Amino acid sequence: MKKETNSTPAIRILLFFLLSIFYGTVLASGIGTWKNYLAYSEIQQIEKAGDNLFVMASNDLYQYNIKDEAIYTYDRTNGMSDIYITNIAWCNAAGRLVVIYKNSNIDLIKTNGNITNLSDIYSKNMTVDKTINNIYIYSKYAYLSTGFGVVKINVSNAEVSETYMLDRNITSVAVKGGFIYAKDSNNGVLKAALNENLIDKNNWNTDYDTDMSIFNKDMSAYNENIGLVSSLKPEGPKRNYTGKVKIINGKLYTVNGFIGAENPATLQMYDGNSWTSFETDLTDIIDHRFVNLLDIEVDPKDETHVFACGQTGLYEFKDTKFVREYSNYNSPLEEAYDIKINQGLTDKEKRAYVEVTTMKYDNGHNLWLANSYAENHSLFVMPQGKTELVSKHHANLMTTNKKYSMASMSNMMTDRRGIIWFTNNNYTMPALAKYYIQQDSSVVYKQVINQDGTKATLNVVPALAEDKDGNIWIGTDVGPFYIKSTDIGKSPDDMTFIQVKVPRNDGTNYADYLLSGVFITCIAVDGAGRKWFGTDNNGAYLISEDNMTEIHHFTKDNSGLLSNNVSSIAINGKTGEVFFGTDCGLCSYISDASDPNEEMDKNNVYAYPNPVKPDYNGNITVLGLSYNSDVKIITANGTLVAEGRSNGGTFTWNGLDMNGKRVASGIYMVVTAKEDGSKGTVCKIAVIR
Repeated sequence: MKKETNSTPAIRILLFFLLSIFYGTVLASGIGTWKNYLAYSEIQQIEKAGDNLFVMASNDLYQYNIKDEAIYTYDRTNGMSDIYITNIAWCNAAGRLVVIYKNSNIDLIKTNGNITNLSDIYSKNMTVDKTINNIYIYSKYAYLSTGFGVVKINVSNAEVSETYMLDRNITSVAVKGGFIYAKDSNNGVLKAALNENLIDKNNWNTDYDTDMSIFNKDMSAYNENIGLVSSLKPEGPKRNYTGKVKIINGKLYTVNGFIGAENPATLQMYDGNSWTSFETDLTDIIDHRFVNLLDIEVDPKDETHVFACGQTGLYEFKDTKFVREYSNYNSPLEEAYDIKINQGLTDKEKRAYVEVTTMKYDNGHNLWLANSYAENHSLFVMPQGKTELVSKHHANLMTTNKKYSMASMSNMMTDRRGIIWFTNNNYTMPALAKYYIQQDSSVVYKQVINQDGTKATLNVVPALAEDKDGNIWIGTDVGPFYIKSTDIGKSPDDMTFIQVKVPRNDGTNYADYLLSGVFITCIAVDGAGRKWFGTDNNGAYLISEDNMTEIHHFTKDNSGLLSNNVSSIAINGKTGEVFFGTDCGLCSYISDASDPNEEMDKNNVYAYPNPVKPDYNGNITVLGLSYNSDVKIITANGTLVAEGRSNGGTFTWNGLDMNGKRVASGIYMVVTAKEDGSKGTVCKIAVIR
């Protein structure tokens, strides 16, 4: 099965720059659009196609034109069919690049950006291993080495020509002297004449005298162009590890998190135009493993002063450069309990795990952090302007067996009251905890009982957020719950967690719990008070402010979401861009809600695009409005053409009048009314037809 899309290369950087003059690059995308933020730093393969170079880097793809020096990046938002590329090869006879994905999906790409999808192997229901190990180009054909044999692709026609079921894990193919050779994972070789019926497995014979050099990969394009390609800098993060994402001071920060493996420590920052990587490759400075950073905080008094914490301690940075490490050997932080009690380990091995799993600055600019899985400590504070850690340990933050502190304290936040909250995201004692700074006291909620008196059986509590009404939400492996703001002070014995009931509206009085049974991994609240829920293998949900309506359910299959495993969500309240950290990288969605302004005037309210040109048919967006404001679009002579209510600080207009017709050329006034009834014109929109 093949599918074609068109994605003509262009110097997109210039286009985005021109649009960003008005209000940042995100506005060029428009509400409802997706964007991928992929890494291109690790060069893996280079294929030459005339005046173009195709580069596979960090398992992503970009194209470089040698003559005009333009760089064009490929991803799912501009036509590619999948993610995580494992192999590429240029077929000169067909004028197409063969792109293989990890899941055995295939794209064929021309130098003009035309993409044809060939999903036969990916979509075919097979009990054998469908992994595509290698590509061999011969004339207009691509021979694919697979876990079950060889697949012959006619690259010109974009179709599968033949499949050779050899019942072996084939790793390489070669054609020479009228014969085809297939090498398996045990270095055994099968040989057959090209003019034979290759579908018949009996025509393939074991060959013991093959010159194995025929399977050597052609590296000429790589060797000839690696110097040039190494100098290219396609815009993107250094790595695709985005286990945790945060917006701080309008900038996006990411750390790799723990997404099923130990990966190189990664701390990155995106300012809306370019990416900056922090100094984390420190093997010569720190004499132990430096893996899986889990959280980020930025000094409220100095945004160049950044902290990251993770499996091996706390790390301090200034101007992106490493300053110091805080670990068990130079601070009160303790190593993980099972490491500490194992006397057979060396000092270096004992330093391997110092679990600083979450942190947060309080309103007094003091940095709080959690030392998980430690024998004698749980909470620490670094007073503002100091470099020493002070223990604030509480016995109720120990797990049930009292051997160590809660094993995975996560999602630390400070609510509007100044209370510090965090969860224990671990099966040993899934819980919600709060700490009162002034009273130096803590409360732990070890059980979740809903308003119907039903006790939830939890394994983990991965998510935590405060909504616009001051309610405290948690995400669990069985769905979301919240504590009413009026119940915050209740003891664990008196606490009721609300599990939202959504009426079925089918003529019965029945209702269902909101997202019941869905594994919630993260929660974020947007400027309109709506909740974004990330999930484990079920994509992302957007739920209305009143919790009654599912506005969106994004999955990899129905949207630009890179993966159904969403580990973290962060929202740029200024623009409404929603960032999703996934196990396959970072992507974003331009939503129709932003943070509201307290006051609205011509200096802080913007409309885009403005002017609206004749060829534009999308929505016109107004940003910077006050919360829940009434908006009217009127002509210069006062005729009403559209009206509605803002989502947080955002209002969208489709450019049509009250009768559903496109408005004529002219200047249109955006008139708003706040909840207190005050009115005023906040901006103007020029429409050109």
